Amino acid sequence: MADSAQRPLRADARRNRDKILAAAVRVFAEEGLDAHLERIAKEAGVGSATLYRNFATREALIEAVYRNEVAQLCDAVPDLLDERPPYEALRTWTRLFLDYVTAKFGMADALRAIAAAGNNPYGQSRDMIQAAITVLMDACAAAGTIRTDISPTDMGAALEGIALTSPKPEHRERAERLLDLTLDGLKARS
Repeated sequence: MADSAQRPLRADARRNRDKILAAAVRVFAEEGLDAHLERIAKEAGVGSATLYRNFATREALIEAVYRNEVAQLCDAVPDLLDERPPYEALRTWTRLFLDYVTAKFGMADALRAIAAAGNNPYGQSRDMIQAAITVLMDACAAAGTIRTDISPTDMGAALEGIALTSPKPEHRERAERLLDLTLDGLKARS
């Protein structure tokens, strides 16, 4: 059975799918990726049949959770830019990026297994994240708050490096210090 994300969903079906994804993030975070899918269905307030109708396998659910986390990260950019000055939007988004990396770290083995089985859970995630960084940096450059000699690709590489050195929740403080150092180096100098 195909993942329901491949066809348009009714509003109630979309709400159920979203509730399943949100519950899966919580349950996987608490119990690991071997958590019972029935617990996820219960946490989401749906029946097991609804869960399996949306996600035929555990792997399909894990992949959908990952893709959903990437989409939420990238979809946050317009709201952040509407609510904050560009540099503060960038700073806030980098913290959201750390949240995303922490969640991804917990799913790393499962995502590797899915990739080894021939699926590509990463799909276009790198391009989506790079596009989000570009929008944020372009807004900052237009506001004159960051240097223009550092590309979004360089910033993406810096974020990836910070993520690789500090992927676990217990490393959050160090990761935030590294982000602050990186962002400070990005600021425009008068």
